[in-house]
Amino acid sequence: MIKFSKFALCALVLGATVFTSCSDDDEMAPPVTPSIYARLGGSTLVADPDNAGQMIEAGRLAYRKVVNTTVGLIVADVTSGTSGNLGAHFAPVLTEFGAGNTTNLAILVDNLTDFFSFNTGGTNPVNTYSGLDMVTAHNPAMNSRMGTTATDANYTKFVGYVGAAANQNGVASNTQLYTDIVAVLESLRDPIVQ
Repeated sequence: MIKFSKFALCALVLGATVFTSCSDDDEMAPPVTPSIYARLGGSTLVADPDNAGQMIEAGRLAYRKVVNTTVGLIVADVTSGTSGNLGAHFAPVLTEFGAGNTTNLAILVDNLTDFFSFNTGGTNPVNTYSGLDMVTAHNPAMNSRMGTTATDANYTKFVGYVGAAANQNGVASNTQLYTDIVAVLESLRDPIVQ
């Protein structure tokens, strides 16, 4: 009986040591970086500046601002006649917009906002993306809303526009948040550039 008690005591001491060690490891684990969506304001509700009396998640609003600014930069580039602009890619939507039909542009902005919100941590149903997959969405043979296929140079220019739009909306280029946003865009290069 005494041998059993010594064995039980050793097992108890060993078990306590293991559990204490595990507990110390948990305390030493590096902190988890919040999602991009959370760092853009997350699901905190704020007044929607575009819809009086309505609320919007701060993360979604941040993305919508960046998307709207990006579209503005693309349109400005197209109308300036700059060589290598992205006008050919967005020709169907831009033609409609020029004729006063803003419906499909609004749908595009909403889809992009949904896509980025959903894929960077926006978990509420308002952020559900139900648009086309990236290959289909960017293939003019499968999507009449797309004017031409994109080259690497076109996509690099688009990423630059998004970066400039992020800067204009408070995301500095020298931050981890900016780097993480660019990484998401780069992860989409292969399915978009066909």
